[in-house]
Amino acid sequence: MHRNFLFDLDQTLLDFHASEYKALGIVLRENGFSFSDGIYRAFKAYNQSLWLELEKGTITRTELFTKRFLDVFSRCEGDASRLDPLKVNDEFIRTMSVNGVLMDGALEFVEKVKKEIPFARIYIASNGATVNAKGRIASTGLDRYIDGLFISEEMGVTKPAAEFFDRCLEGIGEPGASCIMIGDSLSSDMLGAKNASLASVWFMPSGDIRKAMAEYGIDYCAASFDELFGILKQWSMASG
Repeated sequence: MHRNFLFDLDQTLLDFHASEYKALGIVLRENGFSFSDGIYRAFKAYNQSLWLELEKGTITRTELFTKRFLDVFSRCEGDASRLDPLKVNDEFIRTMSVNGVLMDGALEFVEKVKKEIPFARIYIASNGATVNAKGRIASTGLDRYIDGLFISEEMGVTKPAAEFFDRCLEGIGEPGASCIMIGDSLSSDMLGAKNASLASVWFMPSGDIRKAMAEYGIDYCAASFDELFGILKQWSMASG
């Protein structure tokens, strides 16, 4: 039965960048630093590059968290000499966790999936910090529709590793054929689905879509929640 929907969290159901911007500004100002759109853009770009390194296994989570705040300290006006970047990172994650922001239409979409697709089960499959993910899910009301969470920090393995999805399937208790991965990232969501031999939907695709679909073995693309719902409903009805 096709009924298990594995959703990436950030830029799929939650607007990560809106929460990130708000939390970074709060934390930097509370620690006596300046904050601006330019500082956020630099933080965002460097942070994204570090997450790609983590996905490749070339750095650890601790190194990622340390490096991103040492870098942003160097860009701000303020005294960082007595600050522990890991403690500031913890403050940042806690602040983000109570400032979740939904993608426009996301709550209505998941409610529709649960109501209109028979036996639908919605899971979150996300790289990131557990406190951050759980807090933002709860603060937006998404938790009412979620059947389970698979967060890389507590699992000890990150997307796109096949082991991440093996553990998801163990938790779900059903075969991979019953699951489909939905997400915005080629390097974690789509590559992960390919590595684990799962069906996939690339949400909000951009760039050379045809080339990416071939390279990552992507089954479907959706540019809106309405389009995504139609794909998921059709997929759910195609089970043998």
